[in-house]
Amino acid sequence: MPMPEEIVGLLRSKITLKWPDGHVTTYAARDLRLACRCASCIEETSGRPLLDPAAVPPTIRANHMELMGQYAVTITWSDGHSTGIFNFRDLRANCPCGDCATLRARGERPT
Repeated sequence: MPMPEEIVGLLRSKITLKWPDGHVTTYAARDLRLACRCASCIEETSGRPLLDPAAVPPTIRANHMELMGQYAVTITWSDGHSTGIFNFRDLRANCPCGDCATLRARGERPT
């Protein structure tokens, strides 16, 4: 999976990734924060969520974003959380746009 050409979202309610093929993926900042799969947010052996969604304010924002090589981005959130790694493959595969949701419903993977 190629890395996005652009990531926009610092201090915004949405985080947008623009891909080399022209596709645009936009996540609500809170939804992306809730999707964190780090060991602080998900119990490692059982996969049970540890993060209480009620503890994540609707006004959460990305205070800092940093590339991890060419495969992922780390985000430091306004609630202080900073240990999650969001890989580009999953960010694209789970794109919440209508076109990608339709592909997933048909059993196809967004590219």
